[in-house]
Amino acid sequence: MHANLDELIAEAEAVDISGWDFSWLRGRATEQRPPWGYQRLMGEKIGRSTIALDIQTGGGEVLAGVAQRAARGMVATESWPPNITRAQENLRAKGVVVVADEDQPPLPFADNTFDLVTSRHPVRTYWEEITRVLAPGGTYFSQQVGPDSGHEVYDFFLGPQPLGRTGREPELVRAEAERAGLDVVDLRTAELRMEFFDVGAMVYFLRKVIWFVADFTVEKYRDRLTALHEQIGRDGPFVACSRRFLIEARKPARPPSSQECP
Repeated sequence: MHANLDELIAEAEAVDISGWDFSWLRGRATEQRPPWGYQRLMGEKIGRSTIALDIQTGGGEVLAGVAQRAARGMVATESWPPNITRAQENLRAKGVVVVADEDQPPLPFADNTFDLVTSRHPVRTYWEEITRVLAPGGTYFSQQVGPDSGHEVYDFFLGPQPLGRTGREPELVRAEAERAGLDVVDLRTAELRMEFFDVGAMVYFLRKVIWFVADFTVEKYRDRLTALHEQIGRDGPFVACSRRFLIEARKPARPPSSQECP
């Protein structure tokens, strides 16, 4: 592994960060995966669905890795132009239609369209829109970033930040889903170890996951990157804790009409 600070930073700055593939970090950083296996469970649900929607699909890498297909078709949305292009490339062979969307209401779909809506690590979940586009009896299935996830990273660069109510607390999210008319049928949480083995891995991570340090540039945070390089050389990998939760919610089926038997 390189030991020179400038080389590590230059290498990380030159890497393409489009899409949502973190394979460049192999051998340079690690993050434990949640125990439930989101992609596997997602695939099982897609295989049982009629028409499915994946929101904020990124470069489509997660959906592309699912072997199953929905019976009548699948749609994915994405807002960032480089990711839209990558998603189209990754999902074309799977028959997924990729729709450019601003990730803000309204979703560009009719009411009661999908029997499955999925989303891995959405920036924000608009529950009323999820409820609207789900068919009666349909399911929303999502792995989300939990509260104060990886705060050790942004604390290092920005100084200690207040912890606590972030809007990503699982029970708060449950309440939001229920207010929108959904029944939460599964909610699980996990705390996972992250390790960064060199400063280049951190530069790549902060370029790609832009909400950790919103104003990050190498020039602006050169002093902190130097300190991080020295710390890793002295103490070993930089360690942080990520938090994830899995939520599954269902839209109630239509009540029987007056012409139907109860």
